[in-house]
Amino acid sequence: MMTPVTIVGAGLGGLTLARVLHVHGIAATIYEADPSEDARTQGGQLDIHPGDGQRALEAAGLTDEFRAIIHAGGEATRALDEHGKVLLDEPDEGGGARPEVLRGDLRRILLDSLPDGLVQWGRKVAGVRPLGGGRHELTFADGSAVITGLLVGADGAWSKIRPLLSGAKPEYVGTTFIETYLYVADERHPATAKAVGGGAMYALTPGKGIVAHREAGNILHTYVELNRSAEWIASIDFTDAPAATARVAAEFDGWAPELTALITDGETAPVARMIYTLPDGHRWDRVPGVTLLGDAAHLMPPSGDGANLAMFDGAELGLAIAAHPGDIEAALAAYEEALFPRSESFAADAHEVLELCLGDRAPFGLIDLISGTADIPGTADIPGTADGNSDENGPS
Repeated sequence: MMTPVTIVGAGLGGLTLARVLHVHGIAATIYEADPSEDARTQGGQLDIHPGDGQRALEAAGLTDEFRAIIHAGGEATRALDEHGKVLLDEPDEGGGARPEVLRGDLRRILLDSLPDGLVQWGRKVAGVRPLGGGRHELTFADGSAVITGLLVGADGAWSKIRPLLSGAKPEYVGTTFIETYLYVADERHPATAKAVGGGAMYALTPGKGIVAHREAGNILHTYVELNRSAEWIASIDFTDAPAATARVAAEFDGWAPELTALITDGETAPVARMIYTLPDGHRWDRVPGVTLLGDAAHLMPPSGDGANLAMFDGAELGLAIAAHPGDIEAALAAYEEALFPRSESFAADAHEVLELCLGDRAPFGLIDLISGTADIPGTADIPGTADGNSDENGPS
């Protein structure tokens, strides 16, 4: 069976591509390994930037739907030292340019904007091979297969499509984020809720830190950040939640209890998200009939840009296809010509941001960034959460 535009992966980037194509009357099919839309949680809060994420949603015709899911007050920012002393406190006064939304809500409005059946759930790619002439055959774990005229890998860090274009593989950067949640925070954990404030809270020192976001529904979503070897992370049995929690908490001995409670009082089992990246300046030679977007194309450290870039990639690719009717290769060449330098610039910024957060100057490098005194061209946001396809950053 020959398919139209074939997208592997129903993350934000793949969905944005499908929606922009739909707006322009171009058929597409998304194949997604998850068995359903609700098969797993979709990560935490995202801030959507005017220069890329918001432009992508505008191209998708979803600006009104996006504004309806904004979490008011979510742009507030605090920086604390390890003893809980406030070093920086910037409230959200409603004039910010990067409103916060939940990833799951954003994914929902994209899914709701697509025709029924466009996303094929439970279709895990088992293999892919070129057939010549820009065509490829995808085989799935259920034994079925399709032949594609245009194949787009939007399948995250461990993309099954990337090897058609590039031999690059993700490498661990030496930093792991450990995710926990507190629910009904104001009532159950008042001191911690006060410390976090109304938006994002950063408590960072060289090599480690605790970052939390207040999410809609009185939820505190935490990422514990540690510069540790892969062997150190592997030595922790995360299937034993109490033991893993104790091991992680021990790294913050002597810190303020209202901060360590984000670890010790966590109401979900801690989840380790090892941070992987593709090589700096990752690019590939033009291969007929196939391309990549999002983490599949430019996996980088979390810096507040990942989800925005994935959506922007999807919108730009969709617009390029629409602008070159009947000439897929011209569309892909135009898309990639802009993709590569854009990705390289943001990747360089992301590495510098990670150094500001956990490097020798922490927390003051981050404070300089928030206050606007750090000179990082292109960096559009405050870092600290696994903002990109975080559920796809570690091996699966």
